[in-house]
This record gives sequence, structure tokens and C-alpha cells, in this order.
Amino acid sequence: MSGKGRRDLSETERAEWTAFTKKIAPLSGKLRNAARALAKEIAPAYPQPAPKAAKPAKPAPQPIVKPPVKREAPPLVPLERREKLRVARGKIEIEGRLDLHGHTQDEAHGALLRFLHRSSGSGRKLVLVITGKSGVLRRQVPLWLGKPEFRSMVIAAEPAGVRHGGEGALYVRLRRDRD
Repeated sequence: MSGKGRRDLSETERAEWTAFTKKIAPLSGKLRNAARALAKEIAPAYPQPAPKAAKPAKPAPQPIVKPPVKREAPPLVPLERREKLRVARGKIEIEGRLDLHGHTQDEAHGALLRFLHRSSGSGRKLVLVITGKSGVLRRQVPLWLGKPEFRSMVIAAEPAGVRHGGEGALYVRLRRDRD
């Protein structure tokens, strides 16, 4: 095969081609010029592809401005084991108490938020929040303490010792107020 997509000529085809090309003579100078002129006249009949327009220059990329990083409080942690034992035995004083018995969820949420704001603002470090041993508040209060509105004030929370209400109460360690 003599090229991509071409087939070889058979012996008869080759003989015919050779006989045909022997009869052909190159064009003389005048005829060659006439053929070129004719080609130029015919060429406009076939539309030429339009020249491509120059692409507009790309504008310089704008620097990416990242929004300021909002610092979040670290996750809520349990009290240290030693600290919890000392509080349960009465060696560390509980500086405030909030009893949420008889409150609806909305009332309890508001009361807890106000109590923690007051306690944190007055420099208290450890408070006791009484939720009751059963019911919705016992499950909800630890979840609330993990929310951003409380995380700015609360470092740690853990179920209280038996002396202070056991599973129905929480020790809550507060952050120092940084003015």
C-alpha cells in the first residue's frame, strides 16, 4: 500500500495509468500563466472561510477575597474527672443554681440563656442547672449548651453527682469574661 487509505493498483490499472501519462505534456509558460489566472477567477466562486476575529484580551484575574474567618468556640467538653469529684464531694463550691422544673422549653431556654449571661458577667466559674430526671428538658439542655449562643459562655457541661441531683442536673463550667 502506498499511503493511508489508498489501495495498490492492479497490473491492468498500472498499465493504463502509464499509457495515459505518456500522452501528457507540461504546460508552456503562456498556458501556465493563463491557467493560474483562470484559477484565480474561479476561486472566488468557492467561499473562503472568514478570517477569525482576534479574541479579546482576558481581563486580569481578580484576587479572591475570602470573607473574614468567624472564630467559633471549641466543642463542649466534659469536666475533668478530678474536678468533677471535687465538686461532687463539696470541695469546690457551686456558685449559682438554676432550677428549670415546671418551665416550658421556650421559657427554659430563655431562662437558661439569661442565667448564664448573668453568671458569666459576674465572674462565676461553676453553676448547677437542674433539669429534672425525666422529660424533655433533661435531653434538650445539653443540646442547647452546644449551640453557638451558649458556646461563647460555656466551656464544659456534665451530669451532676448524686449529691447535687445526679442525672437530673448538670454542672456547667463557664468561660472567664474577657473584656
